Amino acid sequence: MSDPVFLGIDTGGTYTDAVLFSETRGVVAKAKALTSHDDLATGIAAAADAVIAQSGIDAASIALVSLSTTLATNALVEGRGGRVALVAIGFEPADLERAGLLEALSGAPVYRLPGGHDVHGKPRSLDLSALHSALPTLAEEVEAIAVAGYFAVRNPEHEIAVRSLIREATNLPVTCSHELSSKLGGPKRALTTLLNARLIGMIDRLISASTTFLAARGITAPLMVVRGDGALISASEARLRPIETILSGPAASLVGARHLTGLSRAIVADIGGTTTDIAILEDGRPRLDPEGALVGGFRTMVEAVAMQTHGLGGDSDVAILRDGIAAGILLGPRRVVPLSLAALGDGNDLVTSLKRQLANDRPGRLDGRFAARTAMTPPRHLPERDRALLSRLGGDFRALDAVLVSASERSALDRLAGQGLVRISAFTPTDAMHVLGRLSLWNGEAARIGAALLARQRDGRGEMLAVDETQLAERVIATLTEISAHKVLEAGLSEDAARGSGPAFDPARSEAVRRTLARPLSIVGFRLSLDRPLVGLGASAATYYPGIGALLGAEITVPDHADVANAIGAVVGQITETAEVLVTAPEPSLFLVSGGAHVERFDAEAPALTHARETASAIARAKAGRAGAGDPSLTLDEYISAPVIDGQRQFVEARIRAICSGRPRLAVDPT
Repeated sequence: MSDPVFLGIDTGGTYTDAVLFSETRGVVAKAKALTSHDDLATGIAAAADAVIAQSGIDAASIALVSLSTTLATNALVEGRGGRVALVAIGFEPADLERAGLLEALSGAPVYRLPGGHDVHGKPRSLDLSALHSALPTLAEEVEAIAVAGYFAVRNPEHEIAVRSLIREATNLPVTCSHELSSKLGGPKRALTTLLNARLIGMIDRLISASTTFLAARGITAPLMVVRGDGALISASEARLRPIETILSGPAASLVGARHLTGLSRAIVADIGGTTTDIAILEDGRPRLDPEGALVGGFRTMVEAVAMQTHGLGGDSDVAILRDGIAAGILLGPRRVVPLSLAALGDGNDLVTSLKRQLANDRPGRLDGRFAARTAMTPPRHLPERDRALLSRLGGDFRALDAVLVSASERSALDRLAGQGLVRISAFTPTDAMHVLGRLSLWNGEAARIGAALLARQRDGRGEMLAVDETQLAERVIATLTEISAHKVLEAGLSEDAARGSGPAFDPARSEAVRRTLARPLSIVGFRLSLDRPLVGLGASAATYYPGIGALLGAEITVPDHADVANAIGAVVGQITETAEVLVTAPEPSLFLVSGGAHVERFDAEAPALTHARETASAIARAKAGRAGAGDPSLTLDEYISAPVIDGQRQFVEARIRAICSGRPRLAVDPT
């Protein structure tokens, strides 16, 4: 296989991108297709078939398939995901209120069991009676289970026992906290496990759609998925640990940006349909967030790039801020289907409804807003009022002013949309670009009428939001540009603060920054600058980022193939797996090694350290093998705390970290 060809696929909130890539020829072919949320296989097949047809290659000769996605990130940003339960072993009620865990639970059932371990891994008595009582009906109430035990990273035996019991009694997927992180911090680790369980169904559907397509085309190449730190894992591992795919798409875009531009220092901003993701490249590498990935307001224990993800994109919902006297425009964080896109499927009905609303003498608050039912099967636990609303919706978009019969149903609609059972269509920045003639992808008439409806909405003074659809569209794009500039500045200032170069602050609250971005006519002027280029990625980067660069006075780089940077990053990365083992000495001549399946006891330091190195190495190699690495290399990092006190060396602890890295195994050349 002298010049193997790799297939990279990126499934985003709006588009699914595909690219065929060769290490010697670079991008061989690329294509886009709309992401088909009801059946992800449709969008994947459309994009992948297009690049295979362009290249003329035999699909069976593809040596590697790698997938990146923003679906998990988008779900957390938008508050979506499956209904799950948490089994908390050894936690007190107050623990559930820490680290944002109570907010993340959002009414999900919690089963607190006595048990857990102490800091050295010594077990407390485990009582499973509450779980036994819940098991008969558990599968009817939730889709997945998260299990978190007190000090489970020191000894996971109670988590393993609970997992075995649940798996024997139900067919539900179960995630244990010790499988996701080796760090202390029970509530934060429980939060990470809960979010992982919430994402299992979504990522499973994505991987199933991908494997179905590959099998249908005779492609036998390994299927990889990009993690949030830019490394690759096998699809089977991603199914078990979907939380690791949060920031998958953004991480792949950073890898792709480095490959496409050759820049080692840059600010990289990737604007998609749902989110804008911003990170800093330094010395050719993105910095990993030492506190864990922050997505949708939740601080997780997932090791990922230090990325700021904002619910701001081309498909962000454009809403009106009516607080106070003056009206303003709000963008996101929820993604909706642009009116111009929704009008493609049932354009006549949607445009007719828009015209009917525009013919009314007075604007309505539901004008220009539509809903459609998705193909997902409603869960059995769905409240009757939500089920009744769902039954009135069909597969085609219907105007909300003709669907909602009470104010309370607005909340029900939001819940249904959050569970992926309903799609909302409304005016977006993508529609604004159609109104201004900068895009002509879809139905421009629907976009123009939607803009006209929004323009005549009234603020607190009774004045219209804009004089016509053109002014409204310009205002929406100006808002997106200004917010994007603020977010880029925020990312740069946060990075400066992380390096100790100054305090972090919100640039939106700085009068100097506000005046600089607003460019007022004033005697005293301010000027901003960045110390590195701003790399714009995404299909719409060339449209939006020149304006953002002008506000910031920044050098803008939009590389060739910026529209498929994520898909390129998905195939040029490598597998990296780590394992950490801890050695402690709670008393003289007793050394405990934790990090494996059990806590091991030794009476001397040397054999304990030897065992720790062997355990960490074995775990890292096994993880790299499961992740799909072909011929990985292994390195060991050691930190030993043993201060000399009164002339005597006092061992405190040792941390042994094994890192196993390598490229994925390739398919055997069929020739």
